[in-house]
Amino acid sequence: MAIEFTLNAEPRADAGRGASRRLRREGKVPAILYGGSEGAKAITLDHNELIQHLKHEAFHSHILEVKIGRKKEQAILKDIQHHPYKQEVMHIDLLRIEAGHELNMSVPLHFTGADGAPGVKEGGVFSRNVVEVEILCLPKDLPEYLEIDVSGLGIGDSVHLSDIPLPEGVQIVALSHGDAHEHDSAVAAVHHPRVAEEEPEEAEAAAEEAAPEAVPEAAEDESKEESGD
Repeated sequence: MAIEFTLNAEPRADAGRGASRRLRREGKVPAILYGGSEGAKAITLDHNELIQHLKHEAFHSHILEVKIGRKKEQAILKDIQHHPYKQEVMHIDLLRIEAGHELNMSVPLHFTGADGAPGVKEGGVFSRNVVEVEILCLPKDLPEYLEIDVSGLGIGDSVHLSDIPLPEGVQIVALSHGDAHEHDSAVAAVHHPRVAEEEPEEAEAAAEEAAPEAVPEAAEDESKEESGD
């Protein structure tokens, strides 16, 4: 069952840093709802409700229902500002959506089958180069994520943007401009593990063997005396 997200909002008239600080002290988050055929609206959201929504990955790539009084609008999360070190949301931007207008969104990538990939079983390491990809689609076609099966990868194999299965009506932005092959970057790969560094004791012993034999201090003095005669 698809997750649905509802944001209960209130209109706000006050603007500026002082007003925003007062709202945050009251457990509110300043926000802006813009785009579409209507003008921008300054609103506030409940901080605790927003934090609960943000725990879901899908919230970042999902169509949200914004309730302002009796009116309901659909929007997507366009930007979010966090406090530098507190678990606190400072401000968010919401973009209205319209049924017939395409969305430009970043959606997460989910990789499946990595543990069973031949390359991993042979000792290789699976690595993700990217965790999300930018797509273009109509609101009705917006996926919560894109899934990639990597169970067939051997050591040295990789999957590229063009290998990602796309739902109908969805295209990857990077592959829609200019030379698609040029922008078809790898999103994940299985590679050889890094060679382990030598143990410190072994490295030290090897260095001693390679170094020239040290000349005792007494022998150096004798050499100086002989050369001085």
